[in-house]
Amino acid sequence: MTEPEPDATRLPIGVVLGPIAVPLRWWIESARRLDAAGYAGVWCWDHFMVRAGPPKPVLEAWTTLTLAAAATSRVTVGPFVANVMNRHPAVLARMAATLAEAAPGRVVIGLGIGGHPVEHEALGIPFPDIPERVRRLEEAVAVMRALWTGEPADRPSPYYPLRRAAVRPAPRPTPPIVIGGQSPGGARLAARIGDGWTTRSDLLDRLLPVYREACAAAGRELGTIVVGFEDGQSGVDSIVGTPWANEPRAEVDRWRARGATGVVVTARTTADIDALVAAAER
Repeated sequence: MTEPEPDATRLPIGVVLGPIAVPLRWWIESARRLDAAGYAGVWCWDHFMVRAGPPKPVLEAWTTLTLAAAATSRVTVGPFVANVMNRHPAVLARMAATLAEAAPGRVVIGLGIGGHPVEHEALGIPFPDIPERVRRLEEAVAVMRALWTGEPADRPSPYYPLRRAAVRPAPRPTPPIVIGGQSPGGARLAARIGDGWTTRSDLLDRLLPVYREACAAAGRELGTIVVGFEDGQSGVDSIVGTPWANEPRAEVDRWRARGATGVVVTARTTADIDALVAAAER
């Protein structure tokens, strides 16, 4: 996602730093290098376990992002994307507000319904069916925005009721919420409740018309449209030799011509970070 106030000298590219089987120091140092090189944002996946195979170390997203905020000065920081079932939205709202104290104007919340049921079963975290997770996501966004006003909030809800809830500090500016959606229903949900929408690169052409139509039907302007590139696996280079390393501005322009307003690529290795820094220097 691009910065809140875009700087023409910075590459309009966000980078998801893979949190699997990497030292925390590597993650933070990579974030610092990307900030210094001029990238727009650093992001972290919100998983507690690997999807398959033997157990591997996995960094917790919000702890990692807090340390990254303290180590950087210009990049946006946020989860790509937070699973709504992993944290009560009131807790998530407080975490985001505190992070915003460390990085004013640099926090962006990616939020989605989650999609790793094995992780939930293993850890005893509820994972209801898709319709309920969608309802919970809608309620979570409403709860977070109500709490971010800093004023007493009362909201009836079957999932997250508020009763004279006033919690401060209220983040200023309020972090934008970008909804992850990989289906027509997800694109419509983002149009209804999000400040933006993110989807995989292979889904953009099919889902962008749905998102545009849903925004028009809701009487809302188009939000930020972030395309995510998530191919690859932990420990394996995914940037080296790609257009993101060889001609990043031209590649961004190609995706903007297709309707995206921002892009997020994934880096998992030191070689990936070296390639991104070298691309920025050119």
